[in-house]
Amino acid sequence: MRAPDFWHRPPSEKDWRAWVLAPLGALYASATAHRVSRQGMAVAVPVICVGNLNAGGTGKTPTVIWIVETLRNAGHEPHIISSGHGGSATGPLAVHPAKHKADEVGDEPLLLAAFAEVWVARNRALGAEAAIADGATVLVLDDGFQNPSIRKDLSLIVVNAKTGFGNGFCIPAGPLREPVAQGLARADLVLSIGDAPSQALFQDRWGADISLPRVIGQLLPLKTGMPWEGERVLAFAGIGHPEKFFHTLRDLGADIVRAEPLDDHQPLTNAMMSRLDAEAAQLGAQLVTTEKDAARLPQSYR
Repeated sequence: MRAPDFWHRPPSEKDWRAWVLAPLGALYASATAHRVSRQGMAVAVPVICVGNLNAGGTGKTPTVIWIVETLRNAGHEPHIISSGHGGSATGPLAVHPAKHKADEVGDEPLLLAAFAEVWVARNRALGAEAAIADGATVLVLDDGFQNPSIRKDLSLIVVNAKTGFGNGFCIPAGPLREPVAQGLARADLVLSIGDAPSQALFQDRWGADISLPRVIGQLLPLKTGMPWEGERVLAFAGIGHPEKFFHTLRDLGADIVRAEPLDDHQPLTNAMMSRLDAEAAQLGAQLVTTEKDAARLPQSYR
């Protein structure tokens, strides 16, 4: 399922669909408030939580990568705790890319395992205990802001500067897991990710609602030596906002002859890949996807 367009319209555009669904959104917000009111378990090492208020992609995964690399450079041994969304494993399970597949542990843990030790655990507290027993000196919770099982020492709210907090409503009336004021009251820092025009837009729409320290960041592609300029590509992506990936490719100079946005975490079946492969061959184009999507590719397409 993809998010409806009216979720990401500015709050000033009072879309009737959002108002019709607002009572259900209020119930969702109430359930979240009840869940996060529980006291989490204190653990023996510092806990950094990288979360968001929105459903869907905001840039949490690259933020987690940056944090664990920074921690390691400072002499720490960071371990990542993930729920393993999209995978069947309940854990606690240490992720090994050579042994595990996306349908077992999820695509994000497979990607993150290239940068730090990753534990998949539906029960985050049990995952924390396993990580500490394995030598972790600091824990990084990937998308654990609305999970109360562990007490956090630092909570970051990551937000896409361009879309901000959408229309300001909670699911299903809008993209929020909880109201902005309620979520920010438990957070320590807001990280808005986007280029300069997006940051200005975010400040204009949401700056007055944020009393927390705010830092800004921008996602840039790594220099891989790939000659993108003029390269004909068929691009596909099953991330929170596939258009961000397509925009990056265009900025690199790629000629996107077709772009196929998929649902977030959508399985990449052999049938789908065969179709995309045939279309790319017909168009004289190279298949291109994201690193996170690549973790879900069938083995024959690795």
